[in-house]
Amino acid sequence: MIERFKRRNSSLYWNQFALTAGMVLLTMLLLGVSFFALSYGTTTVEKRGEMRTRAELIAQMAATYLTAEEDQRVDQQEAFGKLAEVASRMSDVDFLICTSQGGVVLTTDESLGGRSVTLPQEIVDEILSAEALYEGRSDISGVYRDKKLVVGVPMYDVGGELLGIVVALMDEAAMLTMWRAFMGLFLVIFATILLIAFAVSSLTSMRQIKPITDMVRATRAYADGNFDVRIPELNRTDEVGELARSFNAMADSLAETERQRRDFIANVSHELKTPMTTIAGYTDGILDGTIPPEREKHYLRIISEEARRLSRLVRRMLDISQLQGKELKKQRFDICESMRLALLSMEQKINDRGLDVEAEIPEDSVMVIGERDLITQVIYNLLENAAKFASPNTALYLGLQTGEEQVVVSVRNHGATIPPEEVPLLFERFHKSDKSRSEDKDGYGLGLYIVNTILEQHKEKITVTSENGVTTFAFTLRRSSSPYTM
Repeated sequence: MIERFKRRNSSLYWNQFALTAGMVLLTMLLLGVSFFALSYGTTTVEKRGEMRTRAELIAQMAATYLTAEEDQRVDQQEAFGKLAEVASRMSDVDFLICTSQGGVVLTTDESLGGRSVTLPQEIVDEILSAEALYEGRSDISGVYRDKKLVVGVPMYDVGGELLGIVVALMDEAAMLTMWRAFMGLFLVIFATILLIAFAVSSLTSMRQIKPITDMVRATRAYADGNFDVRIPELNRTDEVGELARSFNAMADSLAETERQRRDFIANVSHELKTPMTTIAGYTDGILDGTIPPEREKHYLRIISEEARRLSRLVRRMLDISQLQGKELKKQRFDICESMRLALLSMEQKINDRGLDVEAEIPEDSVMVIGERDLITQVIYNLLENAAKFASPNTALYLGLQTGEEQVVVSVRNHGATIPPEEVPLLFERFHKSDKSRSEDKDGYGLGLYIVNTILEQHKEKITVTSENGVTTFAFTLRRSSSPYTM
């Protein structure tokens, strides 16, 4: 269980999900801190401005009250007190009207009723030195349990004479009420965005990781020999979709390779089984006396022919194995000489079939780039295949067409037309055309496969056309116009 948990947490999905969620969380946290700092500063500035406005208003009213005549002061006292109380309630601000020495003579704070309160001397000095505004925090020499926000302004009469000091006090808890409301709203928004981000991140991660998970399951299926599993591409155009398409292409290639491997084993087994059975049967017949002595020479000749067939098959398979692992050593050589050499090697087989040879080979040398022995083998195999399937007493053509950059070697015979659906299969291993079109039953379907393998290693092309009984094989070679061209 622990190992499974570790594997799950170390998976690409969870790593991507954790990274995305972490980035969203960090971003929201930074935005939250910035928002809280900005909102707190803005709220504080607004409250201090409000306190200053109220304090200046109370200072003006108090100055009018203090400079009024004795009989007028009595009438204004009650109005002044009510106005100060209304201003205090509307703004959650308490006011202290003090003498120039800091003694409180009037307050809107009911908790200070009947108490003798004096402002700290440092606050008095700062208010008077500021001459316009003082802002700070203080518990007024222990009068309050917690420090309050303090805004103080001096109070002057119309002649500019100092009459006293007006101090506005506000509890910071009250000041932060609006800020807390903002903070609560932000937390709700933050939680909503975080949940949405987590959901989107989860869906995105799952969508990105699913093809990779499918590939893991597919590779396990391939390891078990099942090459039918494919990755749904889902019409995606991003890198993951391209990866899925490439993976499916690889799977198709693996499936085709596996099919060819099985066909190769089946074909080899079949090709080996027939001559081995013949050899073993006739040998046992000679040994146990089933075959009469006068017939032994006949059956020994059959055993010899079958042994040679096995030898040719093994040699062809060795040739293929060597070709597939061989590194080409290209050089300049005369393709005309190779064509003549291959034609001379086929002379006996051509005569046995009663074929006429039509050769269009230039008398002058035509230099090409490639491995001479392998290209000669290509020409020989094509001639051998053409002679095998040509109708008796027809013409066998071998020609060379030259161009500025390449040459084309063509081999043509007259015989049965190859069906169009069979043309793409001619170069596969152990593929055999309909044997009814050939009197030679000893083919193994490897000659054209060797031809195609050699030309692919040279990065050259071969084409096949078969119409109205005329079949033509043609392949290209890169021409060498200089002795130093490679």
